[in-house]
Amino acid sequence: MARNKSNQLTDGEQSIMEVLWKNGEASVRDITDELSKEKQTAYTTTQTLCKILAEKGYADFRKEGKAFIYIPKITQKEARQSALTSMLNKFFGGSPKVLAQHLMQETDIDLDDLEALQRKVDQSKD
Repeated sequence: MARNKSNQLTDGEQSIMEVLWKNGEASVRDITDELSKEKQTAYTTTQTLCKILAEKGYADFRKEGKAFIYIPKITQKEARQSALTSMLNKFFGGSPKVLAQHLMQETDIDLDDLEALQRKVDQSKD
């Protein structure tokens, strides 16, 4: 049975989007060169992932000569929101409260950090 296509970013797609968000736009060659600084990456792999990003609606492209130049269609903030919403729904029943409780139980967050977080929450309600 075929696997359902996910609209969420894979690790490889996320890495490419990080390059696009940082640079505003980039050719497949530029993206490959940037990614290869961390881990050797094949041009054809980058090319395939860029096409997938365009299909998913995360990036757009234009052709300049033989090169494809990719541009992010969504901001990093929008991608974070989408990923967080997906994670909330998938693992925490859509409840930010359950997520917050999990984070408090599973991390070393201290009282000062919680108070600072509460201030930011209170300011966002104004």
